[in-house]
Amino acid sequence: MADTFPLSPDCSRFKKEIDCLMEAVIERNPGETEFHQAVHEVADTLLPFIDAHKKYKDALILERMTEPDRIIIFRVTWLDDDGNYRFNRAWRVQFNNAIGPYKGGMRFHPSVNQSILKFLGFEQVFKNSLTGLPMGGAKGGANFDPKGKSEHEVMRFCQSLMIELHRHIGEDVDVPAGDIGVGEREISFLFGMYKRLQNHFTGTLTGKGLSFGGSLVRKEATGYGAAYFLENMLRHADEGLKGKTAVVSGSGNVSLYCIQKLIQDGAKVVAASDSGGTVYDKDGIDEEKFEFLRALKEVRRGRIHEYAERFGCEFREGESPWSIPCDLAVPCATQNELDLAAAKELVKNGVMAVAEGANMPCTTEAVHFLQKKDVLFGPGKAANAGGVTVSGLEQSQNSLRVSWSREEVDRRLQDIMQDIHCQCVEYGERKGKPVDYRKGANIAGFVRVAEAMLAYGAV
Repeated sequence: MADTFPLSPDCSRFKKEIDCLMEAVIERNPGETEFHQAVHEVADTLLPFIDAHKKYKDALILERMTEPDRIIIFRVTWLDDDGNYRFNRAWRVQFNNAIGPYKGGMRFHPSVNQSILKFLGFEQVFKNSLTGLPMGGAKGGANFDPKGKSEHEVMRFCQSLMIELHRHIGEDVDVPAGDIGVGEREISFLFGMYKRLQNHFTGTLTGKGLSFGGSLVRKEATGYGAAYFLENMLRHADEGLKGKTAVVSGSGNVSLYCIQKLIQDGAKVVAASDSGGTVYDKDGIDEEKFEFLRALKEVRRGRIHEYAERFGCEFREGESPWSIPCDLAVPCATQNELDLAAAKELVKNGVMAVAEGANMPCTTEAVHFLQKKDVLFGPGKAANAGGVTVSGLEQSQNSLRVSWSREEVDRRLQDIMQDIHCQCVEYGERKGKPVDYRKGANIAGFVRVAEAMLAYGAV
């Protein structure tokens, strides 16, 4: 089964070792394809580094990192507005706390399953390590769909979920945050019940409202972070955002605020999308159009085709943005949305840089092709780290009982994204070729966690 995964050129001589690792992972975790993909993506770049550092190899650090510390699975029973009993399944995957309390979002969506949460939790370990903040990796969620539910139904579900989850989290244990389907409303319901059950006020959840411990720039953080990382990649290659044409997939928080920051920094964003299709605005999304788009998606929860109708531009029903000519592409929607065919289309149309605003939105085949064609590629564990960075800064503000200004939080976010870029360059620089940011991010994220695990011994 391991043979189904393509290898990067640098790792071809380690095929046997990668196959053995993947066979063991697949045997322990049958049917969890997203998790298998995430582990292989890391192993594909890490094994040559581990082979050169015997201490990591002898202690089986990578193998140990592929096994979560624990997985909590529980039923959530709740009443709908008609008084009917309903139930869902929920999880919390506490993956690794070698460098700090577990940290990672909660996702509410019908597609949520253990494989997806393990892939996200595994990625989170590396991502959180890259920030330099004291945060371990975790992920959680439920196969509950908040869409179509009333405010009271969402509240009852969140409160019921927290009745079990509160036993397993805490400011020095595990600090959940939001994710797909879990915004400020859901975090507020969760935190309110947590506070009642524990009878004390702590920063145990992040993504809270500003009036009760939330941080400025949290909503914008992941999108801003992706734009900042992309800007650092371009600057390192003696390029810049100004005058570049960009396409962004999705129209949630990550996409919206990536678009906003790219516009502010001089790029011309010509495309955005949702599950219904893509809008192609050849004139570019300016500040006025952006405010319409933000209100459309954040306030009215409307569909992207309404943007095309309002501004008289092209709507491509059921299509993604990857066939649109661009210099920069930022996939911000969901995992595996950009496949090999899309990568080939982007390269044919002259793309020079791709930054993952979502978690693993590019397939392995797409990543290898982009790198083969010398396209700058920013992996999600680096480019997507802005959200958890500001979540970590929210934790710090809660602990200190202070609130930093928007400018202060944004400055710290920019500094951390720049530092993540520097770490990627340190471990991923190649003579005469673009930086291998995927390799750099994987190694840099690994080393910090690995050193802590070695220090603790066989635990």
